[in-house]
Amino acid sequence: MTTESEVPSESEVPSESDVTTETITTDAGDARITWHHAGRPRLVLAVSHGAGGGIEARDLAALAAVLPAHGVTVALVEQPWRVAGKKVAPAPKTLDTGWRGVWPALTRPGLPVVSGGRSAGARVACRTAVELGAHAVLALSFPLHPPGKPEKSRAGELLGAGVPTLVVQGGNDPFGKPAEFPEGDHELVEVERADHGFAVPRRADLTQEEALHVITDAVVRWTAGLR
Repeated sequence: MTTESEVPSESEVPSESDVTTETITTDAGDARITWHHAGRPRLVLAVSHGAGGGIEARDLAALAAVLPAHGVTVALVEQPWRVAGKKVAPAPKTLDTGWRGVWPALTRPGLPVVSGGRSAGARVACRTAVELGAHAVLALSFPLHPPGKPEKSRAGELLGAGVPTLVVQGGNDPFGKPAEFPEGDHELVEVERADHGFAVPRRADLTQEEALHVITDAVVRWTAGLR
């Protein structure tokens, strides 16, 4: 549950003037960054979407609304395929190319950059973290394996991130439940009964709003401890 100190007051919530958007040309096409600026930033949290949605995903939107009040500028990154209006994501190699292309813009503020994303975006963050010099990795709904195919594990990508890593995973995620994750240097936070999109059933003990608080509280705490 969120605490009073972790809830931004109305005056702390970024106004529309604190949100800017820019287009970045990459070798995979034009990407787009929507910046949610912190007043006194100490970190940049750059997060991208998955293969089946955009930056309007509930977890990404919640982070963009909450983190700036805690000194973290949030950069929501739209991959070129999404900006171009395509419905199907390209191969992982092309996603990595798009992420590399936006990285110089993400480091422009001169602050440590936490590389992150949800689902396919989390895989990209893990694969490129060391190469790009990411300060840490935030993996939201990491797709540990395709649904029903645990033998096709992607654990190597997560374990190979090479930097401090926080995984936030739904308790009922068909792409990998928390208990399926291997032990490693990463920290894992479970959102009880949530699915891959962090939606919770109506009859769950946790409301949808409370589920989002679990995510944002975990990221606020984790980013506060990064050195």
